[in-house]
Amino acid sequence: MQRTGNEPGESQSRAAGGSRYLKKSAAHLHGEPGKLALFSFIEAHADEHRVVKMCELLQVSRAGYYRYLERKKEGPSAREKKRQKLDQAIRQAYLESRETYGSPRIHAKLIQTGWVVSQKTVANRMKALGLASKRQWKRVGTTDSSSDARVYPNALGRAFQPENVNEVWATDITYIPTLEGPLYFNPVLDLCSKRILAYRVEDHMRTELPKEALQEAIALRRPAEGWIHHSDRGSQYTSKEYVEVLKQAKAVISMSAKGDPYDNACLESFFSGFKQEFLYRWRPASKEEARQLIADYVHFYNEERLHSTLGYDTPVSFECKKKRELVPSVSLKTG
Repeated sequence: MQRTGNEPGESQSRAAGGSRYLKKSAAHLHGEPGKLALFSFIEAHADEHRVVKMCELLQVSRAGYYRYLERKKEGPSAREKKRQKLDQAIRQAYLESRETYGSPRIHAKLIQTGWVVSQKTVANRMKALGLASKRQWKRVGTTDSSSDARVYPNALGRAFQPENVNEVWATDITYIPTLEGPLYFNPVLDLCSKRILAYRVEDHMRTELPKEALQEAIALRRPAEGWIHHSDRGSQYTSKEYVEVLKQAKAVISMSAKGDPYDNACLESFFSGFKQEFLYRWRPASKEEARQLIADYVHFYNEERLHSTLGYDTPVSFECKKKRELVPSVSLKTG
């Protein structure tokens, strides 16, 4: 005897199948904040399944669902409109940071543009929007300290926060991989403002690489006698040609201890940010692409990126404020 489609066994099987479908379709929604996602799911499937059954399976109340529909008809509340504006501002700040900012910097950016909001709220909204700082990490050593040239003691210690610009500069070399072969990037960093003063990118690590970057920085900034130049003990920095440039510029030569990256942590931090935020996300295929990527990052780093050590300011803006502090006020005397 054949069963008809109306018999209890088939109805129960179909109902069970529908329940499994609903549970599977809505499984990912339980991780989202609040019940709005569940109510939205029910609304989208109201023509296919009974509302009462969906509410039961998704463990939400029918009354809550119908209140949700009423609020939709009335339009967003003032609170919801404010949240939508905040989400839009967060997305904009995130994109302007090239998807590199986490909640502390996004929060600082919003405060600078007039928002009154807590960092916790920003962090929660970023999580809800699926926005996170995109960072990766990889390290390749570039220091060759096997030279017999003279090395200098660490005159800086780990005092990485000098009071004024042009008091302490630091430099280092990092490796940039491309499909056309490696490049080497040597920036010169002012430790007060965190600004990249000059840099060179070449396909070699000979002394000319850091020497040319140093000479450009000196020509641009003309530091006063007694300024500190800090580096590791790489053969490029201990070479006679490089040391001679430093002596002519009246620099105090400082070098980190052998095998201790923390003695040059400021440059390690810069390279970490560059590689995590830019290099390993876009992975340049050619040397020309790598050079352009570095140029873009230096501009972004100096003029746009907010630095927590500068009170969430940019290096260029920080230097401008420093210069204004050094200019004496003028008192206008009347006869």
